[in-house]
Amino acid sequence: MMTHKFRTHSTTWPSAATALRISAPACRSGAAALLALVLAACSSTPLPPWPAQETSQSAAAPQAQRQVPPPLGTGASTAPARTEAIASPVTVTPLPGTPPAAEIPMPQQPYGAAVAARFPDPSVRYETPGLADGRRAFTTNAELTQWLRQLATAQRGATRTQLLDLGLSQRGTPIHALVITRTAATDAAALAASRRPTVLLIGQQHGDEPAGSEALLVVARELAQGLLEPMLDRINVIVVPRANPDGADAGKRVTANGIDMNRDHLLLETPEAQALARLVRDYRPIAVIDAHEYTVAGRFLEKFHALQRYDMLLQHATTANLPEFMSKAALEWYRQPMLKALDTQGLTQEWYYTTSTQPEDLRLSMGGTQPDTGRNVNGLKNTVSMLLETRGIGIGRSHIQRRVHSHVTAVTSALRSTVDRAGNLEQVRSYETRDIAAQACRGEIVVEAGPTPTQRELLMLDPETGADRPLRVDWNSSLQLQTLKKRPRPCGYWLAGHNDKAVERLKLLGIQVMRVAEAGSTLADTYHETRRESADRQDVRGTMAGAAPIIRVQVTPTRSAIDVPAGSYYVPLNQPLANLAVAALEPDTQNSYFANHLITNLGDLARVMTPPALVFEETE
Repeated sequence: MMTHKFRTHSTTWPSAATALRISAPACRSGAAALLALVLAACSSTPLPPWPAQETSQSAAAPQAQRQVPPPLGTGASTAPARTEAIASPVTVTPLPGTPPAAEIPMPQQPYGAAVAARFPDPSVRYETPGLADGRRAFTTNAELTQWLRQLATAQRGATRTQLLDLGLSQRGTPIHALVITRTAATDAAALAASRRPTVLLIGQQHGDEPAGSEALLVVARELAQGLLEPMLDRINVIVVPRANPDGADAGKRVTANGIDMNRDHLLLETPEAQALARLVRDYRPIAVIDAHEYTVAGRFLEKFHALQRYDMLLQHATTANLPEFMSKAALEWYRQPMLKALDTQGLTQEWYYTTSTQPEDLRLSMGGTQPDTGRNVNGLKNTVSMLLETRGIGIGRSHIQRRVHSHVTAVTSALRSTVDRAGNLEQVRSYETRDIAAQACRGEIVVEAGPTPTQRELLMLDPETGADRPLRVDWNSSLQLQTLKKRPRPCGYWLAGHNDKAVERLKLLGIQVMRVAEAGSTLADTYHETRRESADRQDVRGTMAGAAPIIRVQVTPTRSAIDVPAGSYYVPLNQPLANLAVAALEPDTQNSYFANHLITNLGDLARVMTPPALVFEETE
């Protein structure tokens, strides 16, 4: 193990909050460079011009004879409809001893023919093991592995594929990813060196949401050896069709230990969430597309006497301290083309929304604002982070071809957006990471934010007639956040040396953590506790599944000089993931590492308020 020792320098970082350029009159080298990789202020980084209209496809798309056809979501409505199956050389044969994972009793469709008629099958038919005629089970874990392995071994031309083992689920099932690229190799360094942005596609974080997984098998095949392959001239793609294999095997939302893994992306308590964190940390995707399904009847039928209407619900990251221009890219460069692609295919869409499990609560809420979901955590990792939800929970295999078609259309649109904006996206992220790092020790940081209550008109379906039913509903909007708590932005955080578990999780997220090599002192705000209670973690649905009770505290920061022992830790905020570090380390939020017992004592944590003159070591 190699250890590097270095001393920090007091550096005044320039602010770029209101400018289009980050300028640096001087850049320090040597030891200061090691502290935070000197991502702030070492060069002048222009923000690319923001066009009023999207770049023409012809200017950015790879020159290839094959084009992505309309059934995959990018063509014109005047193109001839395809009626044949999307097929390929991939052939999955029945495996001896394969458990009938999904021979799970299928729920009775909660509506009749009038509603069903609103959702006809698409003109294209998709083929995966789980979509075969007469099949009751969706694609099993064994069949999924076989599908990906065949794609990985059937190399052709310039396209390279590599099956990655991301780890094991709680019941010992491999979690797989497929890297698809035209770079010289498939490792993270090769993809970074290619200067092509990488897109990460994730399916089935919730085991009872199968359409995303089936769709990503189709997309993986079409990228590796089919209609989408020309896109690889401009981008790299990583596909994780099934992030929660145990949940898929059982037909349940949660992981084997009962935790909702899509609320575990900051705490990383489950091996499933840890697997995705390592993948994002190592491969640094520019965009993360997360495929889910939503409840069609259930709580909506009980509360509103109506059914969900839309083929797809969409939402980008919406939490405090997100990079402004990455959010703008999500809306303008991804969401808007996605809406056009869905509309071209006759598919309806709306913002994502849900409702709580409390029968008397008639509010509808957009996706949450807490920094715990994959959508929001990946947004704080400076990616374009998009949630895709099709209507599926509670209706078994009904309309499965249409549900898969909706996902394939939206995912293909996201890939096309990345192709069209490949150069712009990397420029924008470079600007944002430097700007975030430059804000250390300056201004304020939002500690906690929430949605804005409002009202809006929404369409649902009459469960008897299938007709549109307009409703005026109370609506919690995540598009406009209310600041609930803010504080001066520190230079970094000090953490006592025995909090190895918290440090491990921070590093897994990709956050830089330094170890103090020599004892010293620094000016810091310590947390004075004024109130404490036990509570449950909550999301917009209610109490989170599988979440342990948390410590809810109220604190007052108190400024003083503190002793910094050798062997303790420092988390600098002049780094690209500074805002994610804030989400983990400010103690008085429900998702903090203190609230969730990863940091054991409030005195183990302090906000460092001036650039520390300390000696650090970083171990590999």
